[in-house]
Amino acid sequence: MELNISGRKAIVSAASKGLGRATAFSLAREGVDVTLIARNEGPLEETAEEIRAATGVTVTTVAADANTEENQDKVMAVCPEPDILVTNPGVRQVPGDFKTWGRDEWQYWLDVHFLSSIRFVQRVVPGMAERKFGRVVNMSVSFIKFPQANFAHTHSARLALSGAVASMVRDLIGDNVTINTVCPGLFDTDALHTNLHGHAKRGNTTYEAIVEDRISNCPAGRFADPSECGDLIAFLCSDQAGFISGQNIVNDGGVYQGLF
Repeated sequence: MELNISGRKAIVSAASKGLGRATAFSLAREGVDVTLIARNEGPLEETAEEIRAATGVTVTTVAADANTEENQDKVMAVCPEPDILVTNPGVRQVPGDFKTWGRDEWQYWLDVHFLSSIRFVQRVVPGMAERKFGRVVNMSVSFIKFPQANFAHTHSARLALSGAVASMVRDLIGDNVTINTVCPGLFDTDALHTNLHGHAKRGNTTYEAIVEDRISNCPAGRFADPSECGDLIAFLCSDQAGFISGQNIVNDGGVYQGLF
């Protein structure tokens, strides 16, 4: 399918590895010029060179933490009129006991998973609305549909983002600007395997046993390739997806069994 976004400009955060990297590749293959943000300059530049060589699009990099307003200013300086924004906090979830958290802990996760994305969205959507085209995709996790124990801090912040988006989209879709949230499950990334090693250590079991357990509980019977998330996001950024907005789209191989 021709997505009709060749020549558009996209900002993709946490783009040096994992799902952010896959998303940048998927957009670039459709002819989208991409501005990539990531904290570590080395992997970021490697990814940028690979995308340039594979697709020929213009790739710009900003080595920074995209969760701060100061660094978002830097990104907007090099890509002032983006057609597409993909937010991805790029911060690994860690479990914790909510009974021990103070205000600072709650505020940290709200900043990372809610406020940073909302502030980025606020920066880009006015211009998108003026130009009558805009696609925003926020990267979340499938667990916002069925929150897990010991992750109240991250789940609550991610749910706040989805709630805010649901209220915002009605003011934008008339100008051909959409905002959606993608909620991936088990994708074969470095972050997943780091998390699984952590689960194994906390559960006093082996990494191999944890992997087997996760796969056995996934109806698809496998971990997904990152491109399967990147291509979904690319479609949501397409010209054809202008009637889809405010949705939390689970992409988890059938693990989530709910209807909504």
